Amino acid sequence: MQLIIGNKNYSSWSLRPWLGLKVAGISFEETVLNLYEPEARSKRLAYSPTGKVPLLIDGEIKVWDSLAIAEYVAEKFPEKQLWPQDVAARALARSICAEMHSGFTSLRSELSMDVRASLKAEISPQAQADIDRIVSIWTECRNRFTVAGPFLFGQLTWADAFYAPIASRFATYDVALPSVAQAYIETVLALPEMQEWVAAAKSEPWTNNR
Repeated sequence: MQLIIGNKNYSSWSLRPWLGLKVAGISFEETVLNLYEPEARSKRLAYSPTGKVPLLIDGEIKVWDSLAIAEYVAEKFPEKQLWPQDVAARALARSICAEMHSGFTSLRSELSMDVRASLKAEISPQAQADIDRIVSIWTECRNRFTVAGPFLFGQLTWADAFYAPIASRFATYDVALPSVAQAYIETVLALPEMQEWVAAAKSEPWTNNR
């Protein structure tokens, strides 16, 4: 399989499938495209019909959109248990992934992903509401599944991969959080695979100013 992704410093959408595949030990070839270079969109269109990343290529099959990739990979590799095995937990995991996928627009706008940076942001009431909702999600999951392990559903699932970019954002902007949320962020950022992503992001020569 081949995974087409954007700049590791900025592309939160790319981090999600990359992290899930890496942690699950699923082999894939990685192709990184600079999202900000001239003709960047035309280069992406050479791979993806939408001109966007991420894109998973598996033989003749192309899967675009991070949520579609998550479902495809989970279906192809059920033994990796990338969704929780319990029906109720799996429903919750899918719901919070979909919520992340389609929501939190104020947070995305005001606290954009920038792995290399150490920043302070003026947080609007709308972005704070997004932060509060995410903290509520994390707290509910950790309260319910603490015994099973340190991730949202005990063992690492797609839910953690989808919220990993938020953990990175909160670290970048030094967002004040309750202890449960802060402990979860530290767990995610300590993953060797996350450390690999961060190291690669820091070594990239590109910036969003090109």
